[in-house]
Amino acid sequence: MENEIQQKLARYESFVNEGLRKDLKDTLDARDAIYDQISEYLKLAKDIEVIKDNGLKEMKTQVDLGSNFYVQAKIPDTKHIFVNVGFGFHAELTLDEALEFIKKKEVHLQKKAQVFTEKASQIRAHIKLVLEAMAEIMKLDRKPGPRSLNV
Repeated sequence: MENEIQQKLARYESFVNEGLRKDLKDTLDARDAIYDQISEYLKLAKDIEVIKDNGLKEMKTQVDLGSNFYVQAKIPDTKHIFVNVGFGFHAELTLDEALEFIKKKEVHLQKKAQVFTEKASQIRAHIKLVLEAMAEIMKLDRKPGPRSLNV
């Protein structure tokens, strides 16, 4: 009986550590990736506002080619901007169109992030439930059995 209880506890512990905690990490990583996208769109919106507020017709900037490798770039016309609209596609938009798109995209991404946040909360609740069940099993295992009375 004791060995059987220890095996069940080991299976529950394995389920928590290898299943639920991994799922929680994956869910939080996915949510963080969405927050990174939101941050990039908000930075772009801020840059567009700077261009509009200062009336810049052309500008020089640094462009990240990847792996934090930057090169100088000259933008001869700031009337239009290419925006990543998803799935590897970029659209040429006016500054006002880009700002409108960014607002809508941010709302969409916030909803996706909320779904991952709720899923992470559910996984945390499952982890807590299993750990509490394990604690109860260990308590029951330690309690002495019924005593026989010699009358």
